[in-house]
Amino acid sequence: MSSEPLRCAGALIVDDDGRLFFQRRSPDRRLFPNCWDIVGGHLEPGEDVQDALRREVTEETGWTVSHVLGPVGEYTYVGDDGLTRVESDWLIRVDGDLSRPRLEAGKHTEYRWLAENDLDLLDEHRDVNDGLIRRIAAEAFAALHSIGL
Repeated sequence: MSSEPLRCAGALIVDDDGRLFFQRRSPDRRLFPNCWDIVGGHLEPGEDVQDALRREVTEETGWTVSHVLGPVGEYTYVGDDGLTRVESDWLIRVDGDLSRPRLEAGKHTEYRWLAENDLDLLDEHRDVNDGLIRRIAAEAFAALHSIGL
């Protein structure tokens, strides 16, 4: 087994009202069951971050990436499977009907568009010491402000 961390890409999708898209992971998921999360996942062999972003957005929502607005940050964490992951997260815009994402069957159960003052929702079903998804969201809103959105 490789000791290299798993590489992941995450998309913080922005709508025209400056809200961010989150989806609830299925209660059957091994990692972070029933938790709110951003769109994203592991890079496939030979895939770069931008290609992974595009693939994951389409797989998980049915939308297509129209613009990559900029980076949010890079986050290292250990999942409850014991594997270290390094996640590169990006602010993006998408094309498609934003009121009708096509959630990936069996992986996600619902979605929400959250404004900056709605981030308490992200703590649902998360360990009290986790806070990672909320931190990513807060940093995404800070990045949005820094580019004037």
